[in-house]
Amino acid sequence: MDTTLTTLVLSAIAISTLHTATGPDHYLPFIVLSRSKKWGLSKTILWTTICGVGHILSSVVLGLIGVLVGWQLSKLSMFQNVRGNISGWCLLLLGIVFLLIGLRKAYLNKPHKHFDAYGDDEIYVYEHKHGETVMPQNRIKITPWVLFAIFVMGPSEPLVPLLFYSGVRRSAVEVIVLISVFAVFTVLTMITMVLIGCYGYSFFKTDKLERYVHAIGGAVITVCGMGMVFWGW
Repeated sequence: MDTTLTTLVLSAIAISTLHTATGPDHYLPFIVLSRSKKWGLSKTILWTTICGVGHILSSVVLGLIGVLVGWQLSKLSMFQNVRGNISGWCLLLLGIVFLLIGLRKAYLNKPHKHFDAYGDDEIYVYEHKHGETVMPQNRIKITPWVLFAIFVMGPSEPLVPLLFYSGVRRSAVEVIVLISVFAVFTVLTMITMVLIGCYGYSFFKTDKLERYVHAIGGAVITVCGMGMVFWGW
């Protein structure tokens, strides 16, 4: 594995792990459903995996758009001789854009989907701002299939710049490796956090970090882009 691919893989691992671990919506619903429905360990892991795969598929579909755009740009004659340099700068600029968008989202504190337990056996999803503590009346009760639909409709955008970079480089191997790594670590992190919660442990306080999850992804991509452009990764 060359240095560039290693850097991309490490970035994909960091993005998938941090994106999942810092978002309670990736594991809290499964913990509550498992307890309220008295699911066994195998069923809990099964539904976590099913929803994780739905989340991954929507992320990959979005990411493949980035691949196609990068692939088409690489065919332009003006990019032929400087493709490697251009792809690194594109990754860096996209990282900065994602970082700024993430910081803006955190600052504006716009409503986003939030899961919350009600009593010991019910969980709801509703629009919520960070810092709000009151559950609104306009909410939807969560079932496993509703949860699956929510995960499908919530892709991970930070995967797009990495796949765009590989698209500019016209590397099908990089695309396949990045998608595989992202998929494996997303599902593994979801299962790990769910199991930790199901067994009553809480090693990670992620509520405060959730607000900055998009900025964190942008920061990872920015560092990766800086490495490609300035440090010869």
